[in-house]
Parts: sequence; C-alpha cells; structure tokens
Amino acid sequence: MPAKRVLSLWFPRMGAERCLRLERGTLMAPLVVLCERNGAQVISSLSEEASAAGLRPGQPLRDAMAMCPQLVTRPQRPQAEAAFLAGLRRWAGKFSPWVGELPPDGLVLDITGCAHLFGGEEGLAAQAASDCEGLRLTVRAAIADTPGAAWALARHGGTRPARLRSGDAIDQEARATRSRAARRHPGGPAPALLQGAALAIAPPGGAIGAISGLPVAALRLDPQDAEALARLGLRQIGDLAGMPRAALARRFGRQVGLRLDQALGMVPEPVSPVRPEEVFALRLTLPEPIGLLEDLEAGLDRLLPPLCARLARAGRGARRIRLQAFRADGGFGEIEAGLARPSAEPERIRTLLSLKLPEIEAGFGIDGLRLEAHVTEPVHARQTRGHMDAARDAAERLARGPGLDDLIGRLGARIGMEALTRLHPAESHIPEKTAKAMTAAWSEPARSWPPAPTPRPLTMWRPEPVHAPERPRLEGPFRWRRRSWVPAHARGPERIAPEWWLDDPAWRSGTRDYWEVTTADGVRLWLFFAHGGALSPGWFCQGSFD
Repeated sequence: MPAKRVLSLWFPRMGAERCLRLERGTLMAPLVVLCERNGAQVISSLSEEASAAGLRPGQPLRDAMAMCPQLVTRPQRPQAEAAFLAGLRRWAGKFSPWVGELPPDGLVLDITGCAHLFGGEEGLAAQAASDCEGLRLTVRAAIADTPGAAWALARHGGTRPARLRSGDAIDQEARATRSRAARRHPGGPAPALLQGAALAIAPPGGAIGAISGLPVAALRLDPQDAEALARLGLRQIGDLAGMPRAALARRFGRQVGLRLDQALGMVPEPVSPVRPEEVFALRLTLPEPIGLLEDLEAGLDRLLPPLCARLARAGRGARRIRLQAFRADGGFGEIEAGLARPSAEPERIRTLLSLKLPEIEAGFGIDGLRLEAHVTEPVHARQTRGHMDAARDAAERLARGPGLDDLIGRLGARIGMEALTRLHPAESHIPEKTAKAMTAAWSEPARSWPPAPTPRPLTMWRPEPVHAPERPRLEGPFRWRRRSWVPAHARGPERIAPEWWLDDPAWRSGTRDYWEVTTADGVRLWLFFAHGGALSPGWFCQGSFD
C-alpha cells in the first residue's frame, strides 16, 4: 500500500486577486482588501503591487495610506471569498477526489495514488501551478506525508524563525533547549527537502526533517502559544520534537502536543472532503422546437413528478422553483415561483408555475427545458409527538389544511411574495407599535394577542389635529377633518407615556390620555389629549372603531 501523501495549496493573495478578477484587468494601482479588527481597518489581503510598495497583511490602513497614497481599497466580503474558495475546491477535484477546504484561503488534497496520473508529484504540483497562473492566482504548494506538515511547508517553507529579543529569552535556557532538540532522528540524518520558489516536496517518511527548521507558528498554533514558546527559546519545530509531551501539556495545554504529533504523523489527521450540495434539477431536451402553451405544460408535467420524487427521497420541500426555457436562437426565458410552505407535491407546484407560463417568450421555438428547486427546506411527513406543543402544532396544521398556503402561493405568484404580509404582536405599550408586519410566506399566523387595557380601534392612522379647547376633558363640540362633531358619550381616559429610552418624533408631545368618543351621529372615534412636552398640548384623533 503506498504511503499517504498530501498536497496543501495556499492562496496568499486570494482576497485581493478575487477583486482584481472582478475588475477584469482595468485596475493597475496597488490594491488591498480591508477588514475590521479591534475597531480599526487593517489589511487582510493585498496584491503583488501592494507588496512591492512595502505593505503587509495586518497593517493598519492609515499606515498603508501614508506609505502608498495611490492605494486602492476594497472591503472584505467573507461570503464571496468562501464561495470563491468553494469554486477552487471544485477545480481541485481534477487532481484527487478527496479535497478539503482550509478557510479562508487554502485547500488540502489527499493525492495518495493519484500523482502518477500527472507524471509524479512534481508534475501534479506543476499542473496545479499552471492552472492557477491561468486563473491569475498566486499559489504556494507543498507535498508531505501529513496535512500538518504540508500546511507548514506551504505557508512557512523558506522562512526563518524570528529572533525574539526580550528579557525572557535567556540564552542559557535556549542553548539547553537546542541541545535536547538536536539529537539524531531514528534512521539516520534528516532527509533533504526538494524546494522551489512556490513548491516544497518532503520525501516520504521525511516530515520531521522537512519541518524541523520552521518556526513553531507553522504548527497551526494560536499566536499566544507561539509567542510563549519563543520566549522560552523554543522557536523552531525541531526544538519541540525532542521534548516530553507531558511537560508541554502541563505548560501549554494539549493543543501544542497534538499539533506537533499530527504534523509528524503520530496522530492521524484524515482529509475530510466537503460534501457537495445536492442540486435538485432536471433537464428535458426536445427533438423539435415548441412554442405552444400546451406544449410547455406537457413538458412541465414530464419534469415535475421525478423532481418531486427526488425531493421527497431527500426529505426536503421546494420553497422556490425555477423553470428555464432555452430557445433555438440561443436565448432563454425563465419564470420563478415561491411557495408559502415547503412542499414536494407536484400538483401544488404546477399550479403556481402554470400561472406564469405565458410570460415565457418562445421566439423561434424552445428546444430545451430545465426545472430546478434552487431553494429547499427540510420537511417531515411524520410529526414527532414527544412534546405537547409540537403535537398541538401538528394538529392545528392538519386541521387548517393547505388551503391558506396555496392561496398565499397563488397571490404571491401574481404580485410577489413580499407584498403579502400578516400582523404579529410586538412587545410595546405604544398603540402603533403593538403589531409588526411580517411576510406571510415566511411566518406563521399569530397564536394569540396579548390583551389590551382598553379596546383598540379597528383602523388606526397617524394622529390628526382636532380643534377643541386645550383641556384634559372633551366637554363640548370639536372640529376634525373640516367638520364639526358633537360628543354624545366618552369613555376613558387611558394614560400612555412615551418610551423614555427612545427619541420618537411622534411622541414629543408628551403623555397622552386616550378616550373612546361616541358622537351624536353614532361614529366611534379614538381621541387623545397630549399634555405637552417639546410641543404644545392639544387634542388629536388616531383611529376609528367603525
């Protein structure tokens, strides 16, 4: 059985070069990508021109601008960089089926038994470097027996450990430490290391000899542990190799010894490939172009049942589904529908897509269809009855049925899901803040509303001025909306104070006394008297009970 071999790929400028790819070669000035650290903007990635100007990762922006005034900056996009690294992982699958991600800027490949397909390990690494050059990416590669050793060589190969000058670096202790670590390794002298400008290859069985001269930070340690080891004179990995693990664990915890043993192959560290996301999509190629609505519906009927069967087997339901129609002239049209509740039932999905089929332009004919459920959620056919609330929720859903969900889906297909909202209770004593609007398709109906001290009106609006005497009680006629009103009965008051922790412009009139006023015409209005704060006191109308 061949010895295990691991390839580590490091993209030291991935963040900056991703931005340069978006610029399509139009940007020639030095570029850096900024992230926020401890309240300050620092460099997380930089281009080759920025490195030539003397800039470095971790440098504050103000210092970088002083050194390079023509510097171009871009904000860091962690999600975009993660998606870019996922794309590189799919590219690296050409070299080995076992490819893992090392966020934020690295990949690890188990190339055991794969190197001969590319002319050996050097040929494989050279092919990877050539592909990255075509992609306009800077890469450093290393091959070793373990992921830890390959990681160390890729990121720290060719570097020397920094000499720490401080009162804690005692020369006598450092010499003693080095004398213990300089013992011969079992099996003779340390093997040679084949190293190039951007490639380092450790021979099989030579991991300890390849990484012994690297700084201790190459063991993937926390910066605090690496600094503490350097203060004790343990600056190289070789200084740690001969030390008892128990002593390291007592002083620094288990992490230092674990990382060292993983790099040397004493503790297994398998390469865990990222499981690709399952794509729920089907394609139908037509022998002759079609253009009739009935033909599109027939094609949809061919695609929907097998797609829904795949969703059901995976235990998922479609939330959004897209139908693409490819025309014979090279163009394509698409429609998309959303569901109020994830579903894998063909009848419910077909109804929503059929409403939008007339929007597809056939042109000279459609010769291909593609149906994809690009947003899915887990669904469970059986509800676990281990909890009282869960059982009650399941019973309510069964009693309600899919009618409301189908109605929301059909209306959303016509006017958009975001246009359909429902009210949910909110924790506030301010009348206009007791409810919040939520998208109906992405929320459940409110189970109950907290009781109000007094009845609230059916319709509420922004407070409108009422012309009446500035007294706390409404004792005579008043004028509102260019009309005179005569109060017949009034119930109240309900005093509501503003939220003192917020500066709400609508409540700068101070404390309010709310009254339910019934006029002589039988109209029930909701009026309040503002006692005055930053504004003058007065009467206002805010709602109607009719």
